[in-house]
Amino acid sequence: MKAKLVPLYFSSGMDEEYRTQLEVVRGLLSEEAEILDPVPVGSRITDGDALLFPQVIGEAYRAAKDLKEMGFPVILVTSPFGTVNMWDWEIATYFRTQGIEVFTPYSLELTKETLRAFAFRRRVRGASFVVFQDNPGEGMQAEIFKRFFWWEEECRRGIEEKFGIEVIVKSFKELAHRAKGIPDEVAKKEWQNWNLPTERVSERSILSAVKMYLVLASELPKENVLGMGINCLNESFFSDTTPCLAWNMLFEKYGVLWACEADTLSLLTECLIWHPLRAPFMMTNIYPFLMGDAALKHERIEKFPDVPEPENHLLFAHCGYLGVLPRPFAISWHVRPKVLRIVDENAVALDARLPEGPVTIVKLHPSLSKIIAIQGELEGYVQYPGSDCENGAVVRVQDGHKLVEALYSHHVCLVSGQRIPALRMIARVFGLELEEF
Repeated sequence: MKAKLVPLYFSSGMDEEYRTQLEVVRGLLSEEAEILDPVPVGSRITDGDALLFPQVIGEAYRAAKDLKEMGFPVILVTSPFGTVNMWDWEIATYFRTQGIEVFTPYSLELTKETLRAFAFRRRVRGASFVVFQDNPGEGMQAEIFKRFFWWEEECRRGIEEKFGIEVIVKSFKELAHRAKGIPDEVAKKEWQNWNLPTERVSERSILSAVKMYLVLASELPKENVLGMGINCLNESFFSDTTPCLAWNMLFEKYGVLWACEADTLSLLTECLIWHPLRAPFMMTNIYPFLMGDAALKHERIEKFPDVPEPENHLLFAHCGYLGVLPRPFAISWHVRPKVLRIVDENAVALDARLPEGPVTIVKLHPSLSKIIAIQGELEGYVQYPGSDCENGAVVRVQDGHKLVEALYSHHVCLVSGQRIPALRMIARVFGLELEEF
Protein backbone atom coordinates (compact mmCIF):
# COMPACT_ATOMS: atom_id res chain seq x y z
CA MET A 1 0.00 0.00 0.00
CA LYS A 2 1.20 3.50 -0.87
CA ALA A 3 0.49 6.85 0.76
CA LYS A 4 -2.08 8.96 -1.08
CA LEU A 5 -0.84 12.52 -1.62
CA VAL A 6 -2.90 15.38 -2.98
CA PRO A 7 -0.70 18.07 -4.61
CA LEU A 8 -1.77 21.65 -3.94
CA TYR A 9 -1.22 24.89 -5.81
CA PHE A 10 -2.10 28.47 -4.99
CA SER A 11 -4.69 30.72 -6.66
CA SER A 12 -2.02 32.14 -8.95
CA GLY A 13 -1.89 28.74 -10.63
CA MET A 14 0.81 26.27 -11.64
CA ASP A 15 3.84 27.59 -13.48
CA GLU A 16 6.48 25.56 -15.30
CA GLU A 17 8.62 25.27 -12.17
CA TYR A 18 5.67 23.73 -10.31
CA ARG A 19 4.94 21.22 -13.07
CA THR A 20 8.59 20.23 -13.40
CA GLN A 21 9.04 19.71 -9.65
CA LEU A 22 5.81 17.69 -9.42
CA GLU A 23 7.10 15.27 -12.04
CA VAL A 24 10.43 15.03 -10.21
CA VAL A 25 8.60 14.17 -7.01
CA ARG A 26 6.45 11.58 -8.79
CA GLY A 27 9.59 9.88 -10.03
CA LEU A 28 11.51 9.96 -6.77
CA LEU A 29 8.59 8.70 -4.69
CA SER A 30 6.92 6.32 -7.12
CA GLU A 31 7.29 3.33 -4.78
CA GLU A 32 6.07 5.13 -1.68
CA ALA A 33 3.25 7.38 -2.88
CA GLU A 34 0.27 7.57 -5.17
CA ILE A 35 0.30 11.22 -6.16
CA LEU A 36 -3.12 12.38 -7.34
CA ASP A 37 -3.98 15.27 -9.66
CA PRO A 38 -3.21 18.76 -8.31
CA VAL A 39 -5.99 20.86 -6.81
CA PRO A 40 -6.07 24.47 -5.59
CA VAL A 41 -5.65 25.30 -1.90
CA GLY A 42 -9.05 25.30 -0.20
CA SER A 43 -10.49 22.44 -2.25
CA ARG A 44 -12.70 19.90 -0.49
CA ILE A 45 -10.69 16.70 -0.10
CA THR A 46 -12.38 13.45 0.88
CA ASP A 47 -9.59 10.94 0.32
CA GLY A 48 -5.90 11.21 0.99
CA ASP A 49 -3.25 10.83 3.66
CA ALA A 50 -1.50 14.18 3.29
CA LEU A 51 -1.35 17.30 1.15
CA LEU A 52 1.76 17.82 -0.94
CA PHE A 53 3.42 21.08 -1.87
CA PRO A 54 6.04 20.56 -4.61
CA GLN A 55 6.41 24.35 -4.63
CA VAL A 56 5.61 27.11 -2.14
CA ILE A 57 5.67 30.85 -2.72
CA GLY A 58 4.88 34.00 -0.75
CA GLU A 59 1.18 33.56 -1.46
CA ALA A 60 1.33 30.74 1.11
CA TYR A 61 1.05 33.24 3.97
CA ARG A 62 -2.28 34.48 2.69
CA ALA A 63 -3.56 30.96 1.99
CA ALA A 64 -2.86 29.51 5.44
CA LYS A 65 -6.45 29.89 6.68
CA ASP A 66 -7.85 27.95 3.72
CA LEU A 67 -5.11 25.35 4.06
CA LYS A 68 -5.86 24.78 7.73
CA GLU A 69 -9.56 24.33 7.01
CA MET A 70 -8.73 21.47 4.63
CA GLY A 71 -7.88 19.45 7.74
CA PHE A 72 -4.98 17.36 6.42
CA PRO A 73 -1.28 17.26 7.31
CA VAL A 74 1.04 18.92 4.80
CA ILE A 75 4.37 17.69 3.47
CA LEU A 76 6.80 20.00 1.67
CA VAL A 77 8.93 18.29 -0.99
CA THR A 78 10.18 21.37 -2.80
CA SER A 79 13.73 20.50 -3.82
CA PRO A 80 14.73 18.36 -6.83
CA PHE A 81 16.36 15.99 -4.32
CA GLY A 82 13.12 14.86 -2.70
CA THR A 83 13.44 17.12 0.36
CA VAL A 84 12.29 20.50 1.60
CA ASN A 85 14.21 23.51 0.30
CA MET A 86 16.05 25.56 2.93
CA TRP A 87 14.31 28.76 1.87
CA ASP A 88 10.95 27.19 2.66
CA TRP A 89 11.58 26.91 6.40
CA GLU A 90 10.00 30.34 6.94
CA ILE A 91 6.77 29.30 5.26
CA ALA A 92 6.76 26.00 7.16
CA THR A 93 7.27 27.88 10.42
CA TYR A 94 4.40 30.24 9.61
CA PHE A 95 2.12 27.30 8.78
CA ARG A 96 2.90 25.77 12.18
CA THR A 97 2.05 29.01 13.98
CA GLN A 98 -1.36 28.77 12.28
CA GLY A 99 -1.96 25.26 13.63
CA ILE A 100 -1.13 23.38 10.43
CA GLU A 101 0.71 20.05 10.78
CA VAL A 102 3.72 20.36 8.48
CA PHE A 103 6.38 17.79 7.59
CA THR A 104 9.69 19.10 6.24
CA PRO A 105 11.93 16.08 5.53
CA TYR A 106 15.57 16.96 4.96
CA SER A 107 16.73 13.76 3.28
CA LEU A 108 15.17 11.61 0.57
CA GLU A 109 15.19 8.61 2.89
CA LEU A 110 13.38 10.58 5.57
CA THR A 111 10.78 11.61 3.01
CA LYS A 112 10.26 7.98 2.06
CA GLU A 113 10.05 6.87 5.69
CA THR A 114 7.44 9.53 6.39
CA LEU A 115 5.34 8.43 3.45
CA ARG A 116 5.62 4.77 4.45
CA ALA A 117 4.34 5.80 7.89
CA PHE A 118 1.32 7.48 6.28
CA ALA A 119 0.74 4.37 4.16
CA PHE A 120 0.89 2.14 7.21
CA ARG A 121 -1.53 4.40 9.07
CA ARG A 122 -3.98 3.77 6.24
CA ARG A 123 -3.30 0.04 6.16
CA VAL A 124 -3.82 -0.69 9.86
CA ARG A 125 -7.46 0.27 9.81
CA GLY A 126 -9.29 -3.06 9.73
CA ALA A 127 -6.14 -5.14 10.18
CA SER A 128 -5.63 -7.61 13.02
CA PHE A 129 -3.23 -9.20 15.42
CA VAL A 130 -3.90 -12.87 16.15
CA VAL A 131 -2.69 -14.14 19.53
CA PHE A 132 -2.94 -17.64 20.94
CA GLN A 133 -3.49 -17.99 24.69
CA ASP A 134 -5.92 -19.63 27.07
CA ASN A 135 -5.42 -18.54 30.68
CA PRO A 136 -2.48 -16.12 30.56
CA GLY A 137 -0.67 -15.62 33.83
CA GLU A 138 -1.93 -18.84 35.40
CA GLY A 139 0.73 -21.20 34.03
CA MET A 140 4.51 -21.40 34.30
CA GLN A 141 6.23 -18.70 36.37
CA ALA A 142 2.86 -17.29 37.33
CA GLU A 143 4.47 -14.96 39.86
CA ILE A 144 6.01 -13.10 36.90
CA PHE A 145 3.45 -13.47 34.16
CA LYS A 146 0.41 -12.33 36.18
CA ARG A 147 1.78 -8.78 36.07
CA PHE A 148 1.68 -7.92 32.36
CA PHE A 149 -0.62 -5.25 30.93
CA TRP A 150 -0.65 -6.62 27.39
CA TRP A 151 -3.08 -9.38 28.40
CA GLU A 152 -5.66 -6.96 29.75
CA GLU A 153 -8.85 -6.18 27.88
CA GLU A 154 -8.01 -2.49 28.37
CA CYS A 155 -4.86 -2.99 26.30
CA ARG A 156 -6.65 -4.78 23.46
CA ARG A 157 -9.41 -2.17 23.43
CA GLY A 158 -6.88 0.68 23.36
CA ILE A 159 -5.04 -0.81 20.38
CA GLU A 160 -8.28 -1.03 18.41
CA GLU A 161 -9.51 2.44 19.38
CA LYS A 162 -6.19 4.22 18.71
CA PHE A 163 -4.90 2.31 15.69
CA GLY A 164 -7.90 0.39 14.33
CA ILE A 165 -6.20 -2.99 14.83
CA GLU A 166 -8.38 -5.78 16.20
CA VAL A 167 -6.66 -8.18 18.59
CA ILE A 168 -8.14 -11.62 17.91
CA VAL A 169 -7.61 -14.15 20.71
CA LYS A 170 -7.58 -17.86 19.94
CA SER A 171 -6.69 -20.99 21.90
CA PHE A 172 -3.02 -21.94 22.17
CA LYS A 173 -4.05 -25.38 23.40
CA GLU A 174 -6.09 -25.97 20.25
CA LEU A 175 -3.32 -24.58 18.03
CA ALA A 176 -0.74 -26.93 19.56
CA HIS A 177 -3.10 -29.88 19.16
CA ARG A 178 -3.54 -29.09 15.48
CA ALA A 179 0.21 -28.76 15.00
CA LYS A 180 0.88 -32.15 16.57
CA GLY A 181 -1.69 -33.67 14.20
CA ILE A 182 0.24 -32.70 11.06
CA PRO A 183 1.97 -35.81 9.60
CA ASP A 184 5.76 -35.90 9.66
CA GLU A 185 5.81 -36.34 5.89
CA VAL A 186 4.05 -33.00 5.40
CA ALA A 187 6.52 -31.21 7.66
CA LYS A 188 9.50 -32.88 5.95
CA LYS A 189 8.24 -31.77 2.54
CA GLU A 190 7.92 -28.17 3.73
CA TRP A 191 11.36 -28.25 5.36
CA GLN A 192 12.93 -29.19 2.04
CA ASN A 193 12.04 -25.65 0.84
CA TRP A 194 14.26 -24.07 3.50
CA ASN A 195 18.03 -24.01 3.87
CA LEU A 196 18.56 -23.03 7.50
CA PRO A 197 21.50 -23.96 9.77
CA THR A 198 20.35 -26.42 12.45
CA GLU A 199 23.51 -27.98 13.90
CA ARG A 200 22.90 -30.07 17.03
CA VAL A 201 19.12 -29.90 16.62
CA SER A 202 17.29 -33.22 16.32
CA GLU A 203 15.02 -34.02 13.40
CA ARG A 204 12.09 -34.38 15.77
CA SER A 205 12.66 -30.86 17.12
CA ILE A 206 12.84 -29.42 13.62
CA LEU A 207 9.69 -31.20 12.48
CA SER A 208 7.75 -29.97 15.52
CA ALA A 209 8.87 -26.39 14.80
CA VAL A 210 7.89 -26.71 11.13
CA LYS A 211 4.47 -28.05 12.10
CA MET A 212 3.98 -24.97 14.27
CA TYR A 213 4.88 -22.83 11.27
CA LEU A 214 2.41 -24.66 9.04
CA VAL A 215 -0.49 -24.34 11.45
CA LEU A 216 0.23 -20.64 12.01
CA ALA A 217 0.50 -20.03 8.27
CA SER A 218 -2.91 -21.64 7.81
CA GLU A 219 -4.41 -18.78 9.87
CA LEU A 220 -3.21 -16.05 7.51
CA PRO A 221 -5.87 -16.24 4.77
CA LYS A 222 -8.62 -15.87 7.36
CA GLU A 223 -7.77 -12.37 8.57
CA ASN A 224 -5.86 -9.27 7.44
CA VAL A 225 -3.04 -10.28 9.76
CA LEU A 226 -0.20 -7.86 10.53
CA GLY A 227 1.30 -9.98 13.28
CA MET A 228 0.88 -12.97 15.55
CA GLY A 229 1.79 -13.96 19.07
CA ILE A 230 1.70 -16.97 21.37
CA ASN A 231 1.79 -17.21 25.16
CA CYS A 232 4.64 -19.61 24.48
CA LEU A 233 6.45 -19.56 27.84
CA ASN A 234 3.73 -19.08 30.42
CA GLU A 235 1.56 -21.82 28.79
CA SER A 236 4.42 -23.84 27.33
CA PHE A 237 2.90 -27.11 28.60
CA PHE A 238 0.44 -27.03 25.69
CA SER A 239 3.13 -27.55 23.06
CA ASP A 240 6.16 -29.74 22.38
CA THR A 241 7.92 -26.82 20.70
CA THR A 242 8.43 -23.07 20.74
CA PRO A 243 7.42 -20.71 17.88
CA CYS A 244 10.87 -19.10 17.45
CA LEU A 245 11.70 -20.81 14.15
CA ALA A 246 8.11 -20.41 12.94
CA TRP A 247 8.29 -16.63 13.53
CA ASN A 248 11.36 -16.40 11.32
CA MET A 249 9.75 -18.49 8.57
CA LEU A 250 6.51 -16.47 8.67
CA PHE A 251 8.45 -13.23 8.44
CA GLU A 252 10.66 -14.42 5.60
CA LYS A 253 7.81 -15.80 3.51
CA TYR A 254 4.82 -13.59 4.38
CA GLY A 255 6.23 -10.51 6.14
CA VAL A 256 4.18 -11.31 9.24
CA LEU A 257 5.58 -9.86 12.46
CA TRP A 258 5.72 -11.72 15.78
CA ALA A 259 5.12 -11.18 19.48
CA CYS A 260 7.06 -13.32 21.91
CA GLU A 261 4.81 -14.20 24.86
CA ALA A 262 1.86 -12.67 22.95
CA ASP A 263 3.06 -9.18 23.91
CA THR A 264 0.85 -7.06 21.67
CA LEU A 265 2.44 -3.78 22.78
CA SER A 266 5.80 -5.03 21.53
CA LEU A 267 4.12 -6.30 18.38
CA LEU A 268 2.61 -2.88 17.73
CA THR A 269 6.00 -1.28 18.38
CA GLU A 270 7.52 -3.63 15.79
CA CYS A 271 4.89 -2.53 13.27
CA LEU A 272 5.69 1.14 13.84
CA ILE A 273 9.36 0.37 13.28
CA TRP A 274 9.31 -2.07 10.39
CA HIS A 275 6.69 -0.70 8.04
CA PRO A 276 8.07 2.89 7.83
CA LEU A 277 11.78 2.20 8.42
CA ARG A 278 12.47 -1.19 6.84
CA ALA A 279 15.36 -1.42 9.31
CA PRO A 280 16.72 -4.54 11.07
CA PHE A 281 14.92 -4.94 14.41
CA MET A 282 13.80 -7.43 17.04
CA MET A 283 12.10 -7.61 20.44
CA THR A 284 14.05 -8.82 23.47
CA ASN A 285 14.52 -8.39 27.23
CA ILE A 286 16.53 -5.47 28.58
CA TYR A 287 18.71 -5.92 31.67
CA PRO A 288 20.40 -2.70 32.85
CA PHE A 289 23.55 -3.48 34.81
CA LEU A 290 22.13 -1.12 37.46
CA MET A 291 19.44 -3.74 38.23
CA GLY A 292 22.14 -5.95 39.73
CA ASP A 293 21.08 -9.24 41.28
CA ALA A 294 17.45 -8.90 40.17
CA ALA A 295 18.59 -9.19 36.56
CA LEU A 296 21.42 -11.66 37.18
CA LYS A 297 19.17 -14.13 39.00
CA HIS A 298 16.59 -14.18 36.21
CA GLU A 299 19.24 -14.99 33.58
CA ARG A 300 21.04 -17.40 35.94
CA ILE A 301 24.41 -15.65 35.59
CA GLU A 302 26.85 -14.66 38.33
CA LYS A 303 27.90 -11.23 37.15
CA PHE A 304 27.71 -8.79 34.26
CA PRO A 305 30.77 -8.47 32.01
CA ASP A 306 33.54 -6.12 33.16
CA VAL A 307 33.21 -2.84 31.25
CA PRO A 308 34.06 0.81 31.86
CA GLU A 309 31.05 2.73 33.23
CA PRO A 310 28.93 -0.33 34.04
CA GLU A 311 26.10 1.94 35.14
CA ASN A 312 25.66 2.95 31.49
CA HIS A 313 25.57 -0.59 30.09
CA LEU A 314 22.74 -3.00 29.33
CA LEU A 315 22.50 -6.71 28.60
CA PHE A 316 19.95 -7.87 26.03
CA ALA A 317 18.88 -11.51 26.10
CA HIS A 318 15.71 -13.52 25.56
CA CYS A 319 14.98 -17.26 25.68
CA GLY A 320 18.61 -18.28 26.02
CA TYR A 321 20.16 -16.07 23.36
CA LEU A 322 19.66 -12.53 22.05
CA GLY A 323 16.10 -13.41 21.02
CA VAL A 324 14.00 -13.96 17.91
CA LEU A 325 15.95 -12.16 15.20
CA PRO A 326 14.92 -12.88 11.59
CA ARG A 327 17.66 -14.35 9.45
CA PRO A 328 17.64 -11.44 6.91
CA PHE A 329 18.70 -9.04 9.69
CA ALA A 330 21.44 -11.15 11.25
CA ILE A 331 25.21 -11.24 10.78
CA SER A 332 25.11 -14.80 12.19
CA TRP A 333 22.06 -17.02 12.62
CA HIS A 334 21.51 -20.60 13.83
CA VAL A 335 18.67 -22.75 15.12
CA ARG A 336 19.68 -24.24 18.47
CA PRO A 337 18.18 -26.64 21.01
CA LYS A 338 16.10 -24.92 23.68
CA VAL A 339 17.75 -23.32 26.70
CA LEU A 340 14.95 -22.30 29.07
CA ARG A 341 13.85 -24.89 31.62
CA ILE A 342 10.16 -24.01 31.42
CA VAL A 343 9.71 -25.17 27.80
CA ASP A 344 9.52 -28.69 26.37
CA GLU A 345 12.79 -30.59 25.93
CA ASN A 346 11.96 -30.83 22.23
CA ALA A 347 11.74 -27.04 21.77
CA VAL A 348 14.14 -24.83 19.79
CA ALA A 349 15.64 -21.35 20.07
CA LEU A 350 17.41 -18.93 17.72
CA ASP A 351 21.03 -17.91 18.24
CA ALA A 352 21.52 -14.76 16.16
CA ARG A 353 23.36 -11.46 16.23
CA LEU A 354 22.60 -7.95 15.07
CA PRO A 355 25.56 -5.99 13.66
CA GLU A 356 27.65 -4.12 16.21
CA GLY A 357 27.38 -0.35 16.10
CA PRO A 358 24.62 2.24 16.69
CA VAL A 359 21.26 0.91 17.85
CA THR A 360 18.01 2.49 19.00
CA ILE A 361 15.90 1.09 21.84
CA VAL A 362 12.20 1.66 21.14
CA LYS A 363 8.94 0.87 22.95
CA LEU A 364 5.35 2.07 22.81
CA HIS A 365 3.86 3.31 26.09
CA PRO A 366 0.90 1.32 27.52
CA SER A 367 -1.27 4.43 27.23
CA LEU A 368 -0.63 4.37 23.45
CA SER A 369 0.00 8.10 23.67
CA LYS A 370 3.80 8.13 23.46
CA ILE A 371 6.82 6.12 22.42
CA ILE A 372 10.34 6.05 23.84
CA ALA A 373 13.55 6.07 21.79
CA ILE A 374 16.97 5.67 23.39
CA GLN A 375 20.19 5.85 21.41
CA GLY A 376 22.91 3.31 22.21
CA GLU A 377 25.94 1.47 20.89
CA LEU A 378 25.99 -2.32 20.56
CA GLU A 379 29.55 -3.01 21.67
CA GLY A 380 29.69 -6.79 21.47
CA TYR A 381 28.36 -10.12 22.68
CA VAL A 382 28.88 -12.12 25.85
CA GLN A 383 28.38 -15.82 26.51
CA TYR A 384 27.47 -17.58 29.76
CA PRO A 385 27.45 -21.34 29.10
CA GLY A 386 24.91 -23.24 31.15
CA SER A 387 22.84 -20.15 31.89
CA ASP A 388 19.75 -18.57 30.34
CA CYS A 389 22.08 -16.22 28.44
CA GLU A 390 24.15 -18.38 26.12
CA ASN A 391 24.73 -15.38 23.86
CA GLY A 392 23.57 -11.87 24.79
CA ALA A 393 24.30 -8.38 23.48
CA VAL A 394 26.03 -5.64 25.48
CA VAL A 395 24.85 -2.08 24.73
CA ARG A 396 26.17 1.20 26.08
CA VAL A 397 23.92 4.24 26.57
CA GLN A 398 24.71 7.77 27.66
CA ASP A 399 22.83 7.72 30.97
CA GLY A 400 21.86 4.38 32.45
CA HIS A 401 20.22 5.97 35.52
CA LYS A 402 17.88 8.02 33.34
CA LEU A 403 17.10 4.96 31.21
CA VAL A 404 16.09 2.82 34.20
CA GLU A 405 13.73 5.55 35.41
CA ALA A 406 12.22 6.01 31.96
CA LEU A 407 11.67 2.40 30.80
CA TYR A 408 8.10 1.27 30.21
CA SER A 409 8.72 -2.49 30.24
CA HIS A 410 11.31 -5.28 30.35
CA HIS A 411 10.33 -6.01 26.74
CA VAL A 412 11.79 -3.55 24.24
CA CYS A 413 12.55 -3.44 20.54
CA LEU A 414 16.15 -3.11 19.43
CA VAL A 415 16.70 -1.45 16.04
CA SER A 416 19.96 -1.23 14.13
CA GLY A 417 21.11 2.32 13.44
CA GLN A 418 20.47 5.83 14.71
CA ARG A 419 16.71 6.02 14.17
CA ILE A 420 15.53 8.91 16.35
CA PRO A 421 15.09 11.45 13.49
CA ALA A 422 12.81 9.06 11.60
CA LEU A 423 10.96 8.12 14.79
CA ARG A 424 10.15 11.80 15.31
CA MET A 425 8.34 11.80 11.98
CA ILE A 426 6.62 8.47 12.67
CA ALA A 427 5.41 9.67 16.08
CA ARG A 428 3.87 12.77 14.50
CA VAL A 429 2.09 10.75 11.81
CA PHE A 430 0.42 8.62 14.50
CA GLY A 431 -0.18 11.44 16.98
CA LEU A 432 2.32 10.15 19.53
CA GLU A 433 4.69 12.00 21.84
CA LEU A 434 8.30 10.90 21.37
CA GLU A 435 10.39 10.57 24.53
CA GLU A 436 13.97 10.59 23.31
CA PHE A 437 17.41 10.53 24.83
